[in-house]
Amino acid sequence: MNAPATPLRDGTRVAVANLIHFLETGAAPEGLFAPDVFADLSLPHWRLQTATAGQIVAVRAEQHPFPGRVRVERVEPTEHGFTIEFEERWTHEGQSWYCREMIRADLAGDSIVEMSVYCTGDWDEARQREHAAAVALLRP
Repeated sequence: MNAPATPLRDGTRVAVANLIHFLETGAAPEGLFAPDVFADLSLPHWRLQTATAGQIVAVRAEQHPFPGRVRVERVEPTEHGFTIEFEERWTHEGQSWYCREMIRADLAGDSIVEMSVYCTGDWDEARQREHAAAVALLRP
């Protein structure tokens, strides 16, 4: 993970660690989300919104129920919370899957009270091979 230009405060560090745990396991640590958290999720061809912690957990379970790994590329503190840029990798139906995401999260203490999620969509192995053959990335 790239070090942020400004150090993260303790509440932000806790929220980031808890968010990564949630993304990797699907289990939201207590206090990660405020009960009335608002989330706005932008997918390649769809957009969803939730208004409670339970709804966020339910959308994750429905849309992406697979445990996996998160590789954080960057975390930046903001005036109200943080942004995090990361990739996820997981296995489903015998394939390795991939996606890139960015989240802007507003905090109260170490709980997320509002967040926007931007996701590339899920890439199966064929899409990853197609991309690797067509594009030489300058950074991973």
